[in-house]
This record gives sequence, C-alpha cells and structure tokens, in this order.
Amino acid sequence: MSNVTIKDIKVFVTAPKNINLVVVRIETSEPGLVGYGCATFTWRHTAVVKAIEDYLIPAVKGRCVDDIEDIWQVMKGSSYWRNGPVLNNAISGIDEALWDIKGKMANMPLYSLLGGRSRTGILVYRHADGNSIEAVEKQIQSYLDEGYKYIRCQMGTYGGNYDGTRQAINKPKGSFDGSYYNPDMYIRSVIELFRHVRADFGSELGLLHDIHERLTPVDTLKLAKKMEEFDLFFLEDALSPAQGNYFRYLREQTTVPLAMGELFANQLEWKPLVENQWIDFVRVHLSDIGGLTPAIKLAHFCDAYSVRTAWHGPSDLSPIGMTAQMHLDLNIHNFGIQEFSEFTDEEREVFPGCPNHGGDGYVYLSDKPGIGVDFDEKAAAKYPPVDMDHSWMFTRITDGTAVRP
Repeated sequence: MSNVTIKDIKVFVTAPKNINLVVVRIETSEPGLVGYGCATFTWRHTAVVKAIEDYLIPAVKGRCVDDIEDIWQVMKGSSYWRNGPVLNNAISGIDEALWDIKGKMANMPLYSLLGGRSRTGILVYRHADGNSIEAVEKQIQSYLDEGYKYIRCQMGTYGGNYDGTRQAINKPKGSFDGSYYNPDMYIRSVIELFRHVRADFGSELGLLHDIHERLTPVDTLKLAKKMEEFDLFFLEDALSPAQGNYFRYLREQTTVPLAMGELFANQLEWKPLVENQWIDFVRVHLSDIGGLTPAIKLAHFCDAYSVRTAWHGPSDLSPIGMTAQMHLDLNIHNFGIQEFSEFTDEEREVFPGCPNHGGDGYVYLSDKPGIGVDFDEKAAAKYPPVDMDHSWMFTRITDGTAVRP
C-alpha cells in the first residue's frame, strides 16, 4: 500500500475539434505524478464540471490513490440519487485518472496492469454517411483506401433525415422546429443503400448500421428481418433503453447480430439483455456508466454470457477516454470491435500520445505507463469551449411528434 494521496483535482474544457471535451487532472502528493481522465458529456458539460468541483473533489481530496474501488463507491453513493449521465461522467473523470496514476506507479501500460493482452491490435470501424448512395460509397472507398475493413453505413444521418436533402418531408402547417424524418422512407432508403453497397463492394467488407433508436419496435423488427440478406456485422441501437424487453422478440425472429447500449447509464438496463443473450454486443459509453471501474466488471459479466464488447467511440469522447477503453479492448477476452473516430491534428496537439491506426484496420497502443495519453494545458487553452449545435437531437417524425431515443 502506498502513501500517495490525492493532492488536488482540476477540470478543463477544451474543443480542439469544435466539440466540448471535459478532462480531469489529478495531482498527487508525489511530485510530478499526475493522472488524466475523461468526463465528457459534451451536451451538458458545464453540469459535469460543476458536479466535480462542488461535490466530488471535497469527497475524495486527501484519499489514497490506491483505493480506486472504494473511492468509486463513495462517489457513486454520496449523492443518494444516482445513475444519471452527469454524475457518472463526473465520476468517470476521477476514476480514469486514478487508473492512469496506478499504471504510472506500476510502470505498466493500463492493459498490462489489467492482466495483459488478449490480442496485439484493436479492430475498429469507421462511419460512412452522405445524402446519396453515391456520396456514401465515395466515403466507403476512402476508408478502404486507408486500410479499414469494417464500416458503418448511414444515409442522411440518423433516421434518414431527408428534409432539405433528398426529399422534403410533408410537415403540418405551423410545425415545431426539429430534425424531421419519415420512418417508412428511412427503412426503404436503408435497404436500397445496402443493396448497392453489397453489390458494389462485395461480401468481404464488414458492414454495420445504426438505427439510433429512430423506429418503433415493430418497425425495427421489420427492418432487421430485411437486413438479414446483407450479412451485417451488427445492427446498432435498435431500440431505446426503455424498450429493452422487446429485444427478446428481435432475438427470436431475426438472425441479424444486435448491438445495444450507448445510452445506458446503469446496470439494470444492460443486465437482462446480457444474461438472456438477447444482444450480441454491448455498446456502453464508458464515461456514461462511471468509467473504467464499472466497465471492467461489465466486460467480465458479458464474457460469462458470450456477449462481446463494442464500446461507444464517437467524436464527443476525448482521446483520453478513447484510449482508456482501448486498453480494455486489448485486455479482455470477449472484445468484438471498437467504434473509432480518427484524431485530428488539433486533438493530437492537445492530447500527445494518441493511438495510431496501422493502415490495416487495427489501432495500436503505445507501451507508455498508465493510459498513455498526456494533456497539454497550454495547447488546450487555444481551443476554448464552443456553442454547439444541438438541433440534430430534437428529432420529430413526419407529423411533428417529438421522438425521444
């Protein structure tokens, strides 16, 4: 047991890709020993910062950095009401920073500290989107030229939002503002897209698609059955967390592999889907469930039921958070695939040590101790928080009814 304690915690918000990222820095009683964690809930980032500064720092300051499990439990339970994304992301920032410190103290990369490698490279997939089949296929070809082997295909973003693009939607007079889509049009367009993609790129390309909770359960089943002919790697986020029990019917009636979970915030949402084997891949956003500590437990729970991981890896995740989950990808036996957004030059400036794509469909981690990604505070200050466009989340179907994933 060490005598190293948490001396101070600082929170930073930076936007090197015009997306607000929340980074936690833990300073310890050992000079020069610091850890970094991701607390990014980009759509409510100021609430996360406030939760860390006003509530979590007073609760953990002075604690021994070795006691990650107890510190996590204290942070989780100290508010009495729990399991929301604001609190979980705040917890995640501190939790990941403590794991980063533990790896540095052991002089081991995080994956080694967790038990070593189950593989040497991390299989990833990229996103191809566009307002036409031609535009999507152009993006697919670009990714293939870069060496990627698995690609998620969308057309018109989530739900096939064609208002103002391919085909205007017939909205009622005086309709509320929002991101409109037509479920029937979306289903037809997805089938049309994948029929062309399979014909043009062949059977070797790994294909994925994200419904992003845009359909009713019965329409989801209809689409899933139609997608069977395209041999998907998986169909992503078919239903909302509140509709979890319907996965039983999907599993019974379709052979399409199912991935679910980026909106999950507590174990009661994923537990029945995993233990009943209604899904094939779990897709939680690590910071939304509270960081590495619960993710390690979730991964091993899934392994007992032959459910693989496919952690959420969007642009609104800091390189620290992305790399933290990649260490878990490298370690666990039941890894499936990792969603991946390539890092920009600006992100690499702010976050030295970002992992690299090897040009072969795999991402490779360094052997630096801890998570292995640093944080340049001066560079981060060059990219202050931005006002982000939230409009894509205000989704409505054709008659103007709001849709809540």
